[in-house]
Amino acid sequence: MPKNGRSFEQVGSFGERVAKLEAMITAIAFVQVESSRIPEVAQEIANIDGVSEVYSVTGDIDLVVMVRVREFDEISSVISDKLNKVEGVIDTSSHLAFRAYSKVDLEATFNIGE
Repeated sequence: MPKNGRSFEQVGSFGERVAKLEAMITAIAFVQVESSRIPEVAQEIANIDGVSEVYSVTGDIDLVVMVRVREFDEISSVISDKLNKVEGVIDTSSHLAFRAYSKVDLEATFNIGE
């Protein structure tokens, strides 16, 4: 515990906590899957370290996968080395997020350390 008696989670200014939140790199992967295997593939992908969310969606793709990591090299590890090798994955298209504008991200900023 720091000398000031506060736990680690309480130490730091609001700006420092925002900087920690912004340090996360978000990638969005659109995934085509063998139609008969969507639930199993989605669950297996959800279990990959670095994957924060998996959504089954309508349209030209089957799954939207949210990847949140701290280093760019981890994106390659998660998507190329793990996600693409899940049995039933046909194709992926990956996209990097530059900035978040959602209410969820703003709320997360205020909940760091709680």
